[in-house]
Amino acid sequence: MKSKRPTKIKTFEQAYAFILKAKTCLIFGSKTSDLPSLWEVVDLPERQPGQPGWGAKVDAVWAWKNELPAQFPDEIFYGKLPGGLAMLMSMEHLRDVHYPAHHLLVSICSPLARRTFELIRSELHTTAELRKALSPSGAISKSKVDSALVELQVTLNITRSNAPKLKIDTWLPFAEQYPDLGGDS
Repeated sequence: MKSKRPTKIKTFEQAYAFILKAKTCLIFGSKTSDLPSLWEVVDLPERQPGQPGWGAKVDAVWAWKNELPAQFPDEIFYGKLPGGLAMLMSMEHLRDVHYPAHHLLVSICSPLARRTFELIRSELHTTAELRKALSPSGAISKSKVDSALVELQVTLNITRSNAPKLKIDTWLPFAEQYPDLGGDS
């Protein structure tokens, strides 16, 4: 549920506190969800006409979505909600509410998601590496591979690596990064 008085966030530390308090927040807002979003509460300047780059607000939100789970892997989770919405969630909420309600076995996922999972299970892959491995001839579209990745994230079978030095989304089995939540993929 969206807050009536929006929080104004200007720092990484404030974003951290906001996520723990909200329990779940979207990265960017969505008309299909009542969840608060980091984008809505960050109070930094947006790109001005003629200014290079994205602007301080986009830079902060884009960086924080990766940095928060990397710096606080036992407290903040990055993932996808049903519908594919990118979110940040407290690990407590993930453990107590979200995982029990949304984890599905890989065996009931689509055939392409199962193939994708098998590649990820054998070794870490970036999105680009997965697209190439799953369709070396280009027969499987980029959007189908991306949909399989979203399916595996929503069902909590894969997750993005929290390794701090990674700048590109690199996927691993959910149970490998969060063994205390379940390894029954």
